[in-house]
Amino acid sequence: MSSDVPITKENLDTYLSALGKRFRKLNGTKVPAEIILVGGASILINYGFRDVTYDADAIIIASSVIREAISNIRDEFGLPHEWLNEGVKRTESFSKRLAEVSVYYRCFSNVLTVRTVAAQYLIAMKAMSGRQYKYDLSDIVGILWEHEKSNKPITRDLVDNSIIELYGKKTIPQISKEILDEVYACDSYEEFYIKIREKEKEAKEFLLEFDRDNPGEMKGESINNIIELMRQRRSESE
Repeated sequence: MSSDVPITKENLDTYLSALGKRFRKLNGTKVPAEIILVGGASILINYGFRDVTYDADAIIIASSVIREAISNIRDEFGLPHEWLNEGVKRTESFSKRLAEVSVYYRCFSNVLTVRTVAAQYLIAMKAMSGRQYKYDLSDIVGILWEHEKSNKPITRDLVDNSIIELYGKKTIPQISKEILDEVYACDSYEEFYIKIREKEKEAKEFLLEFDRDNPGEMKGESINNIIELMRQRRSESE
């Protein structure tokens, strides 16, 4: 399996089940493990608007044996090297309070407890990340859309308070502020979701095009500027 093969809700449970069995075999049952799935994996488990993710970002609370178990499952199923990883800890969206606001999902082999992130905090994480070329912005809209459909709307005050709860007074990116303003003012979450997904796909294409023409020049801090520059160039050429 190559690194671009997607993870779905169905096969994610298969991998987690196998991980639970492997961890139990290596570590026994006296010291259980806990995994808090965030990002795309948490979206897959809780919602239906996304079908896939390409890795499972997580906070892992377990003995060091869990690393061996994760590697074993990677090899068994031919998964990407970091199919289950803690890269989120190195991002702007990480908060030490995420464990406190997580919610129970399932327990595998009576030793591996898996938790996800509650909706408003997941929105807060996506807003703090605010990447135009990933699913961050459309995920915000998708979560709000599904809660609206189930008659359990998430208010803007709840989102704003959740951001403060996780990150204090740290400011979210301007693009995230704009999306939150627009989504709460829009007439149709579905139409707005489709619009944002198209813009995210376009942004990714812009970055691939820029990197192809300017190898090695794309830096993290300049990505938003590159997207806007490429978008302006396309608009001028049409």
